[in-house]
Amino acid sequence: MTTSLKTQNVELKVSDGTSMRAYVARPQKSNGRGIMVIQEAFGVNNHMRDVTERFAREGYLALSPELFHRSAAPGLEIPYDKFDQVAPHFQAMTLEGIQADVQASYDWLGKNGSQGVACTGYCLGGRVSFIANSFLPLKAAISYYGGRIVPDLLPLVKKQNGPLLFFWGGLDKHIGIANPRIIVDELLKAGKPFTDVLVSYADHAFFCDDRPAYNAKAASESWAHTLRFLENNFS
Repeated sequence: MTTSLKTQNVELKVSDGTSMRAYVARPQKSNGRGIMVIQEAFGVNNHMRDVTERFAREGYLALSPELFHRSAAPGLEIPYDKFDQVAPHFQAMTLEGIQADVQASYDWLGKNGSQGVACTGYCLGGRVSFIANSFLPLKAAISYYGGRIVPDLLPLVKKQNGPLLFFWGGLDKHIGIANPRIIVDELLKAGKPFTDVLVSYADHAFFCDDRPAYNAKAASESWAHTLRFLENNFS
C-alpha cells in the first residue's frame, strides 16, 4: 500500500507526571489500526522515524515514543559508535517507567482513532515490546533481537497477551543462541501463542539499514513476515 502521510512530534502526558515526546506518522487514509514502534538504545533517530513512516505507509497510525525522556532532553540521538553514551539513560529506566510510557502511547493511539494496537521494537525496543504485551491488550507484539528478556523478564511469560513474533540473528554474540531457546521453552510451557524466527546468517541489528550489521535479505524477509503477522492478528 502506498499512501501519503503526515508526520509530527506530539507530547504525551505520562502517569508519573512526566511528559514524553513521540514521533507520529499518519497515513492519509487510516486502516483503523495503531502500532507502537519502540526505539533501539540510540533514540528516536532517523532510522526509527523511517520505520515509523513505513508502517504509516501500510495504513497504520504509527507512534515512536522517546523512552529516555526522564534522563535526556527531547530529541536525543546517540551515534551508533558511541554506545558508552547509552549507559546512563538505559540505567535510568525502570520497569514501572517503561510500563507508564507504553501505557501513555497505547492510550494516545486509542484516543486518535485506533481500533486496535500492536507493538514492535528493536533491541531495547524488543525488550519493551515484550513488557508491553504483558499488561496491555495488544493485538500482537513483535520483538527484533530483544535483549535482557532472559533472565530479567521471564516472570512475565505467563502474562503475555497478544501473539508474539520474535526475530533473532544467528551471528548475534550480544544475545547468543541459548537465550532465545530459553524464551521459547518458557512460552511453550505457558501455552502462549508465538512465532520464533532465527536468521542463521544475520547479526544483531540486522534490520537497521544505518548500521554495519544491516542485512538486506534478512531485513526484507522479516519486514514481509512482520506485515503478514500483523494482518493475520488484526483480522
